[in-house]
Amino acid sequence: MLILRSILFNILFYLNLLGYFIAAIPSFFLPYRVVVAYAKAWGRTNLWLVRTVCGIDVEWTGLEKIPAGPLIVASKHQSLWETFALLTLFRDPTFIVKRELMWIPFFGWYIWKARMIPVDRGARTQALVAMTERARVELARDRQLIIFPEGTRRAPGAEPAYKFGVAHLYGETRVPCLPVALNSGLVWRRRSFLRHPGTVRVEILDPIPPGLGRTEFFERLKTDIETATARLVATGTQK
Repeated sequence: MLILRSILFNILFYLNLLGYFIAAIPSFFLPYRVVVAYAKAWGRTNLWLVRTVCGIDVEWTGLEKIPAGPLIVASKHQSLWETFALLTLFRDPTFIVKRELMWIPFFGWYIWKARMIPVDRGARTQALVAMTERARVELARDRQLIIFPEGTRRAPGAEPAYKFGVAHLYGETRVPCLPVALNSGLVWRRRSFLRHPGTVRVEILDPIPPGLGRTEFFERLKTDIETATARLVATGTQK
């Protein structure tokens, strides 16, 4: 039954994505916020699909801690789940994304139209400077910039591997940072098509105000996210 549900979900997931690609074509001629609205609707539809087909629900904690205005959202990254689920939480979200994603037909075009921020991981210092400049522009629009500080998915319990780029971004942009902990990897495992039933637990942690030194901020961010994530993983996914 688990395999059948997972196969059905994956089919519906990509059909849903294709449907939104087609429906959003007129948005190329409209302001970027129209594409963002489509992306948020796509995220809500995916949450409904994964709940209905796979029995995966979500429990949000700490939503009242989300401040208004421009914001860096630094989230733990365990699965594909949070890449669409986090879209639904914020008024005008944008992501730091790998530059290679911009080259994917349709998907990359919509990322570009939504004013998401590409980063060339191979360019290092130049990439950091370019990313920071783009981030300043988007944050000046009162957007919420979502970043996965480890850069890639990490399995639950894996040794954390945070990149210092998030501290550079925090220091240069001078906006609050909102840490996010989660345990999505327990139900949606990396490099697996199986979707295990259960409840994804997401905890919005206390915002870190601007003004800390970069090293102090970096250590606090890691401690806050990893401590909360370990607790959520230990809690499990049963209701």
